[in-house]
Amino acid sequence: MTPHQRPAASRRDFLFHAGGGFGGLALHWLTSQQARADAGRAPGHPLAAKKPHHEPTAKRVIFLFMTGGPSQMDLFDPKPELTKRHGQPLPASLGKTKSQFTSGGETILASTRKFARHGQSGAWVSDLMPELAKCADDITFLKSCTGKCTIHAPAMYELHTGRTLMGHPSLGAYVTYALGTENQNLPAYCVMPQPEGVPEGGAPCWGSAYLPAVYQGTLLRKGAAPVLNLQPPAGVTPEANRRTFDLVRTLNAMNLPEGGDSAVEARIASYELAFRMQTHAPEAVDLSKETKETKALYGLDQPRTQDFGTRLLLARRLVERGVRFVQVYSGGGPLSVQWDAHDDVNQNHEKMCGHVDRPIAGLLTDLKRRGLLKDTLVVWCSEFGRTPNSQGSKGRDHNPLGYTMWLAGGGAVGGRTIGATDDFGLHAVKTPVAVNDFHATLLWMLGLDHEQLTVRHDGRDERLTDVAGNVVPEVFE
Repeated sequence: MTPHQRPAASRRDFLFHAGGGFGGLALHWLTSQQARADAGRAPGHPLAAKKPHHEPTAKRVIFLFMTGGPSQMDLFDPKPELTKRHGQPLPASLGKTKSQFTSGGETILASTRKFARHGQSGAWVSDLMPELAKCADDITFLKSCTGKCTIHAPAMYELHTGRTLMGHPSLGAYVTYALGTENQNLPAYCVMPQPEGVPEGGAPCWGSAYLPAVYQGTLLRKGAAPVLNLQPPAGVTPEANRRTFDLVRTLNAMNLPEGGDSAVEARIASYELAFRMQTHAPEAVDLSKETKETKALYGLDQPRTQDFGTRLLLARRLVERGVRFVQVYSGGGPLSVQWDAHDDVNQNHEKMCGHVDRPIAGLLTDLKRRGLLKDTLVVWCSEFGRTPNSQGSKGRDHNPLGYTMWLAGGGAVGGRTIGATDDFGLHAVKTPVAVNDFHATLLWMLGLDHEQLTVRHDGRDERLTDVAGNVVPEVFE
């Protein structure tokens, strides 16, 4: 490098060092324009805590999504008829229900799992989930969930946004839009995907769509620094750092038109949040002060449970600090790390349950002993279940017609089983719970009436539940 050459500076470095020279002059002038810029801003912080429609039973959510579709008849919904009729076709009375890769005429595949009743409630749980079985009396099982689609991405969009097409706000976005957050120093809505990759539905599963952009989920990544580019470059003083954020905020605020602009306001809010997170986020994600016993409870001492256990322990720390909605994925990226058991349901579920069983039980136990489970709603869900008839000789195809999801805490009545599927686990036949009903129920527990939670878009009052949805009162009464 010659004496007249200088190393290239990144845009980020330029902004962080803008406190002196031209940057300082610009900041001095722009600050004088602050009153005019602020005049166009909508009143109040977009993530300020808001009052619900009615008294809630839950204040926050930990949303556990099992990507790919766990098999209900191998986990929570035993079907003796599958064993009796293994290798036979499904009864004609059920019809030939076509799925993504099967025609409905395939033969019945018996489950080889061992089921037992657990807790005072006598809830059925298979040997794939021995640790979770110990928490049976804290869980409300919904055994009659239904969806509209047999294909992963559209089914994921339905479960996350209430519609099978992308382009609508996610459940987490609606919740933070309606309720804000109790901690202005951390993101209101955090998302922790599988390290190997995101689910097939991708970012629309935690997006804000036509809600203001500030309500979308914030991705937290694996490692010691879950939020990228949070810390300033080396050598930048706190004073210069603050001046940089003031400059960026003022430049952004000057672009606000009369009546505000959600994208610009979201950008302003995100920069301010980033500044505050530099102080508060490192502490929130620092697990070093957790006891050895707590880490072992979540499975951090075992290789196969360490990753998911770490993310669930982070989820507990986040909700403990006032984060409103935390979304954690089991599965994503390669098919080998999803619950999509097309080839061999036992091999797949033994691996996937091995990753999550101990951490989920640890989460429920830890929340309960800290007094957090009573108003923290833990949701275990997926885009669909599996078929009773086989795909190949050992696998199961997708089934949205009747499958199991469950809730714990947040006012859900523990030790209760709601709904049922037919004798083969194909169709929901008692108390069907459609996705709109599922969403309406979750919102109600958070103090929100799904019919009142609307946003005007293209001349229509949009809502998470579209034009359907009934609360399932048996969950919390």
